[in-house]
Amino acid sequence: MRPYEGIKIIDITHVLAGPFAAYQLALLGADVIKVEHPIDYDQSRDSGGDRALNRQQMGTGFLTQASNKRAITLNLKHEKGREILKKLVKDADVLVENWRSGAFPALGLGWSDLWPLNPRLIYCSMTAFGQEGPRGVQTAYDQLIQATSGMMAMTGTPDVNPIKTGAPVIDYATGTMCAFAISAALFQRERTGRGQYIDSSMLDVSMMLMGSHITSYLRTGSEPKPKGNRMDRASSQLYAAKDAPLMIAAGNRGQHERLFRAVGRPDLAAQSSHDEREALYEKQTEELQKIIAQRTADEWEQYLQGSHVPAGRVRRLSESLNDPQLATRGVLHRHEKIEGIEGPVTVPMAAFKFADGGPSIETPPPRLGQHTDEVLAGLGYTKDDIAKLRAGGAI
Repeated sequence: MRPYEGIKIIDITHVLAGPFAAYQLALLGADVIKVEHPIDYDQSRDSGGDRALNRQQMGTGFLTQASNKRAITLNLKHEKGREILKKLVKDADVLVENWRSGAFPALGLGWSDLWPLNPRLIYCSMTAFGQEGPRGVQTAYDQLIQATSGMMAMTGTPDVNPIKTGAPVIDYATGTMCAFAISAALFQRERTGRGQYIDSSMLDVSMMLMGSHITSYLRTGSEPKPKGNRMDRASSQLYAAKDAPLMIAAGNRGQHERLFRAVGRPDLAAQSSHDEREALYEKQTEELQKIIAQRTADEWEQYLQGSHVPAGRVRRLSESLNDPQLATRGVLHRHEKIEGIEGPVTVPMAAFKFADGGPSIETPPPRLGQHTDEVLAGLGYTKDDIAKLRAGGAI
């Protein structure tokens, strides 16, 4: 039995962070009902590199994090649509939304509106800057938060900065953080019997990702500088091997000393104070670069790892996905068949395994509104009722 079997989650989110949070809980057994507007649906359905899928509203941006979910359409600007949502809320465990601050309260669907209908409800709001404060009404996406938070300014090289990270790390981190917050609230409810309101902010998450930089700056007043691939120690940074870049990550004292012994320079292995390491940085870097350039990156990776020194060739995504290590982890799931889509689709799952009852995928990503009739029938609506609601634009 997976952890969240029997837990019902109403997922009124779009794009990435919100859907990813609900997806992680769906992998662990929750019954996630994805709610979309019948016309202005989740824009991730139109996003991704396969344009044919985008035209079917089944883009890879959507497929990535929609498995195990049921999909319904509701027009929440329509009175009947809001009425249906309130019926869903009455026996739901969680509602998660990531729309502009104030949007749901304006529709009469805020925490204070829905909590009286279900005092055990956990209501999670995911916004760019939080519900209050000078920026509370502003909106943003991942790249804007990277810019606003200071993350972009510290990324890049001294000559080329600011740089956005290649992957939308704020979105995925926010989704992960909210899945954790929802899990904590569910556990708390087991003890108190009461629901909870979660106010999550992408800006707050970006601060957590820069935690050590923040503490250092507030202590010293020294802004973190974009260093590119140069690190604080010669034994932990990028080098040019004979054929490709090699990342060495000898982070602790033992690894540092093993590295220099492994490359035949034990005379450079000594470490003492931070100041002394800083003074030796240029000399050690120069010597290491001369040595690393003599072999291929793969040769160095195998040799150094065999000497218990963390090192690896820089790989492209295509290479990483073919790494046999990945096959042992169960990180990816291959859908052999999704209705209406030609060929298989492979999606990521979760970044952990359980001995028993861990994350798994049972059903493929749903089409827009695929389960509307099924869910409404469960609420007591007849076929005639559903037809009228559809004709009136409520669903």
